[in-house]
Amino acid sequence: MEALVSTNEINNYSVSELNYLRESIENMNKFNQIEVLYGVHVNLSDLKKEILDELAIYIKYVNTQESTLNIDEKQKSDYRNTFFVKDIKDSAKNNIAHD
Repeated sequence: MEALVSTNEINNYSVSELNYLRESIENMNKFNQIEVLYGVHVNLSDLKKEILDELAIYIKYVNTQESTLNIDEKQKSDYRNTFFVKDIKDSAKNNIAHD
């Protein structure tokens, strides 16, 4: 069992949970990092549990949002490649002209 971080009993997050939060925030784009921390560097082990919980919720939200956007972008790309590629239009014109 992993030891819990006990900084004045402010929170009960484990070291691995704090590392996950830190790494997730570091891997976010600049916009989302600013939303989370407003450009401030903080020691996560000094934050209250409620704030860490909010960070975890925001990280989950950002990850879900990025996943959804990636799915939408792929679908948009698939539609573009299927219906709007110049070669397909040219082929269709040539087939009609030869019939």
